[in-house]
Order: sequence, then structure tokens, then C-alpha cells
Amino acid sequence: MTDALKRLSDEGVAIWLDDLSRKRITSGNLAELIDQSHVVGVTTNPAIFQKAISGGEGYEQQLTDLATRKVTVEEALRMITTADVRDAADILRPVYDRTDGQDGRVSIEVDPRLAHDTAATVAEAKQLAWLVDRPNTLIKIPATKAGLPAITEVIGKGISVNVTLIFSLERYREVMDAYLAGLEKAKASGLDLSLIHSVASFFVSRVDSEIDKRLDAVGTDEAKALKGKAALANARLAYEAYEEVFSSDRWTALERAGANKQRALWASTGVKDPAYKDTLYVDDLVAPNTVNTMPEATLEATADHGQITGDTVRGTYGQARAELDAVAKLGISYDDVVQLLEDEGVEKFEASWNDLLKSTEAELERLAPTEA
Repeated sequence: MTDALKRLSDEGVAIWLDDLSRKRITSGNLAELIDQSHVVGVTTNPAIFQKAISGGEGYEQQLTDLATRKVTVEEALRMITTADVRDAADILRPVYDRTDGQDGRVSIEVDPRLAHDTAATVAEAKQLAWLVDRPNTLIKIPATKAGLPAITEVIGKGISVNVTLIFSLERYREVMDAYLAGLEKAKASGLDLSLIHSVASFFVSRVDSEIDKRLDAVGTDEAKALKGKAALANARLAYEAYEEVFSSDRWTALERAGANKQRALWASTGVKDPAYKDTLYVDDLVAPNTVNTMPEATLEATADHGQITGDTVRGTYGQARAELDAVAKLGISYDDVVQLLEDEGVEKFEASWNDLLKSTEAELERLAPTEA
């Protein structure tokens, strides 16, 4: 079952699971995926926690204790989510040790309501790093305009970061610049750069969902022939940018000081369109020193019938550029698409967080001890 996953891992793609719940931790499922399916990391987001905690299994005792203490719903959520991340980080600690800190990582996101507030994002990132208190944590910061200086500031303090919600090539370059600036700050402060790690989460499937919708609206044969191509083209050109930045003189100076490259992470890799093969964004995004964080269904599909044939990214840049150019010639604005996706991404995570706040508040009220 796991031959394709092993081949993927051997090609230099770190396999991370895009999911976490207390049941997954306590049942031994996470440990089993690490042992049998080459999983070497975990990512979470507000939507994942909303699903896990609303499902309820495994959380009742902690919720009862929190209700008895009469904590606020925000504090309750942070206690619950950081407990799950801490426990997952402990399970992944042997992977972290074996890979010198590159993998064995668990990501937790700053409050999505802070996405457009730089100072609050920095403060929240510091708080989350302190609360989880595990070296193999990554603090997720969205790649909004306000997020960019926060990334520099947090990296500069020696906190490892997963930059999330990257859709555009221009923004991705700004993210890499923010990371290098953070490393330069950390170096100036005398911090050990070898202990700082980062990934840049470049979202994939949502790009096809939006551009395919617009191609359908155009309706020509030429437009239909471009469906399912934009997301891969976008991601492949992102890897070209990664190769360029991490071979620059600026990077070389930091590397000599012990710095780690910020790996490209392919996120949103479950296909949204059932017409596409379910392993599309795995099979066709194989490149060295990358991460693919997969929902469990995509992980299982890859294990079962993934077609890992070696590097499917390098050498494709000319074709990728031509495909995005062809989309633009049909009147579909790349800049409009990526800005819409960023705005929607922030809104969706905020909506999930607000739903989670409401459902958790209801549970705290239900479990609160009755006054004598």
C-alpha cells in the first residue's frame, strides 16, 4: 500500500498530514501513519479544529474542567488546541530528532481574525510558541500584507514559521524576502540560525477551482482545453522562484551562518473537481526539498494508486508560463483571481474560527456546574 508514498518520500517530498484531532492522537492513528505511511509532519488550521472539536470525541473532560474554572471561550479554545498540538508534537519528536529538525513538525495558526493586524499577529505567535512549548512547532502566519512584516519579526525572534494562504507568485517572493529578512535579524541578535525552520504553504487546488469556473464562463474549446492546468503551472513557477531565491548571494551568506532553506509546501492538495484524478496535486508536484500536506483521503489515494515517476516540476517552467499566459489571453485576470482567493481564504478560516467559538461556548455553558 505504501510503495508510492515511499517513492514520493525518496524523491525529497516530505509527506505531512493535513488533519488533527484528539481521537487521532489517543487512538494511536497518528503514530500508525508515521510508522506505516511515511507521514513526517502535521498541519492544522481553524477549519480542521472546528471539525475535530465540534465532533466532540475526546474533549468532554477538558471542556468540563474549563467550564468549572469559568474560563473565557477564547482561553478554552487555546487550551484545547495547544494541548492537541503539544501531544502531536511529542508523537512526532523522534522524526524531528532523526531529521535534525527539518520534519517532525506540527503547525498551529494564529487567530485568523488577526490576519490584517501585524502587531497582534506577532504577539499571538509568541504566545502560541510559549503555550505549546515544543521545539518542533511551526506557528502559522497568513501571507497577507500585514502578515509579511509579522513573519520577519517572528523569525527574527527565533520562532519557526509556516507561512500560509499563499496564492500568487508575487506574494510568494515577498514571503521568501520576509523570511530572509527575519533570518538577518536573528543573526544580528546572535541567535542560532540552524534552529530556525520555515515552510511556505502555496495553495494549489483552489486556483483551479476559481480559474476553471472562469474558463467555463468563456466556454470556448480553447478555454476548456486549459481546465485543470493553472494550479499546477502556478505551483511549478513558484518552485522556479524558490530555486532562484535560494541560490542567491543573499541566501548563500545566511546559509554559511547555518540557516535552513524555507521549503515550499504544497497545500490544498485534495482535488475539488471529481473529473480530475484524485492524486493530481501529488503526482504532478514532485520536486526535491518540498512538502506535500495531504488530507487523509489524498494520502490513502496516493498510497493505493499514486503514480510517482520522479521530478515532475523542474523542466516544466516554459510550459507553465505558456499555460498561464493562455489563460490571461482569454481575459482572465491572474491578479484578480489570486487576490480573491487570499480574501476568501482569510474569510473562510475566520468563519470556521467563529463557528468554533460559538459551538465551544455552547459546550462550556452545557457543562458548567450548576450553582448550589
